[in-house]
Amino acid sequence: MLGRRAESEIVVLRDADVIAAGLREALAEASPEERPGLERAAALVERAAAVPDAALRARWVHERLAAAGHEGPADSVRAVKVLRQAAPGLSLRSAVQLSKDAAAHRP
Repeated sequence: MLGRRAESEIVVLRDADVIAAGLREALAEASPEERPGLERAAALVERAAAVPDAALRARWVHERLAAAGHEGPADSVRAVKVLRQAAPGLSLRSAVQLSKDAAAHRP
């Protein structure tokens, strides 16, 4: 690692399984009046858990670009610069790859 800058990676963290388990417990103890709302919540959690990691990373990029006021293509040179300013530890290589992935996954 001498002479090289450490790469900063975007790690997708998910805790949908913990949330789903909590909802299942709540459903097991729910009154008939509470069940419809909890069942709807469980369906939403399942849908969120099914989103691929690439789509979540793309959403993260699009959110950073939007917050910085960038309205152009997500894979432009300007977008890479904006992304690196929004996430200062992000390497050029990672920013380029993330911007390409974000361009492929429109929000």
